[in-house]
Amino acid sequence: MADTLSTRKDAAAAPVAALLDWPGTAWLARLALAAPFLVSGLVKLTDFNGAVAEAAGLGLGLPVLVAVAVIVTQLGGSALFLTRRWCWLGAGILAGFTVVATLLAHAFWTYDGPDRARQTATFLEHLAIVGGFAAAAVLTHRDSRRRGGRA
Repeated sequence: MADTLSTRKDAAAAPVAALLDWPGTAWLARLALAAPFLVSGLVKLTDFNGAVAEAAGLGLGLPVLVAVAVIVTQLGGSALFLTRRWCWLGAGILAGFTVVATLLAHAFWTYDGPDRARQTATFLEHLAIVGGFAAAAVLTHRDSRRRGGRA
């Protein structure tokens, strides 16, 4: 009975293992994590006035400079994150950006009632994204070391 159960588990796990072993899976997972930053950066690039207005709306000084910095951070960080060699740097850039943006835009402790609950949930979702960047960087680093340091 135990052997049969073990065989069933192995058979069920085989497709999952094949998916995890497929070389494109790690890159697609990183693409999924970077997608909001890529899209946001492209939208800001194509609607620069809107990006400047968004920065100004957050009360940030020099909104034109902030908008440029955000676009470069989102697009450049994403591009680095999608590589094996520079994944760690892109992850750090996007994680740092996410922490700063979350503290600026989702300061849940300044809200009351239902708004506080919504802002807390968004804050924690962004914290999960930061954790995702860390996990991706760690796994990419380990994979690179296993391959003998090749990027």
